[in-house]
Amino acid sequence: MKVIQIRVKVLLKENVEVDDIQSKVCGVIDYSFSKREALLKMHNTNMYKFYCFDLPYPVEVGKVYKKNKVYTLTIRTIDLNLGEFFSNSLLHTETDFIKILSSEVKIIPQKHIEKIYSLTPAIIKNESGYWRDIMSIDDYERRIKENLIKKYNTITGEKMDEDFRLFSKIDFKNRKPISVKYKNIKLLGDKINLYITDDIRAQNLAYMSLGAGIMEMNSRGCGFVNCKFLKNEEY
Repeated sequence: MKVIQIRVKVLLKENVEVDDIQSKVCGVIDYSFSKREALLKMHNTNMYKFYCFDLPYPVEVGKVYKKNKVYTLTIRTIDLNLGEFFSNSLLHTETDFIKILSSEVKIIPQKHIEKIYSLTPAIIKNESGYWRDIMSIDDYERRIKENLIKKYNTITGEKMDEDFRLFSKIDFKNRKPISVKYKNIKLLGDKINLYITDDIRAQNLAYMSLGAGIMEMNSRGCGFVNCKFLKNEEY
């Protein structure tokens, strides 16, 4: 498995508030998918999409992305076909809000990971709104592991032995739930740190999470993570 990272230069054609930027990024990606039947079918199917993205950088102090300014958008995937698509076919795609200018591709090397940390909130969709209303912290931690194992089994066609510890510690970086706009509702999630164990299965899942995200709604910009490698390198 390889984690493919695509750094995309995007031009904002209108001012966009920070709370709305994820939906605008989704809009340009979804529009590009509409040009390929297989990708459009994937987009419309309830399945793991195996890509994720961060907020465009830099995030503006005034919480408004500026018209006519160029930003860097980081997209990652563990799907080779999607990696090729994002590298080439996404170029020059344009909506009313965003124009794709250029892309730069690299493979993130697999090294020993000490910690992964979310840059966008990790989300669990539920009717109550927030996971703390319906589950314990133990259930939440179990859900993180189960979600990653399901993604791993799906992309590899294997069945991972689940008798291992994924992380030794979890930290929540926010005191209150963080809201994410999705269509006409607000989803609530958290930014978390996970301290990964030395188990090879834990290491493989942590590496995969760099390209597939943690928890749910990854293709909508949620659960995007970076990592800290053993030798104090960060990604």
